Amino acid sequence: MKKKFATDRRSLERDTDIEFLRGSGPGGQRRNRRETGVRLTHKPSSIVVVADNLASQARNREVAVRRLRDRLYRLNKPKKVRILTKPPVGAEEQRIRGKHWKARKKEMRRKPLTEL
Repeated sequence: MKKKFATDRRSLERDTDIEFLRGSGPGGQRRNRRETGVRLTHKPSSIVVVADNLASQARNREVAVRRLRDRLYRLNKPKKVRILTKPPVGAEEQRIRGKHWKARKKEMRRKPLTEL
């Protein structure tokens, strides 16, 4: 059974490491001089989320927390159990017909047998 991860604000703050980094990409001096990017590492699940597209560190942190929470929701969601069913009779007949057709087609490619 999979482990459930807490998604409330207090648990996320307790279980994540926050790291600030300089954003990569275009933007020049505005981007290179301030550490506005945020990297969150969720220790229990080892999920890493990065947000560095906004100019404000606080807004990037909110975006990163939202992304982390979404990822944890997806991890917590139980997987649907597939119910095995038999294929319909018509589908089975069609599959067999296709096999026979393919065999006949390959048979026609063979060289004819020559009698001695």
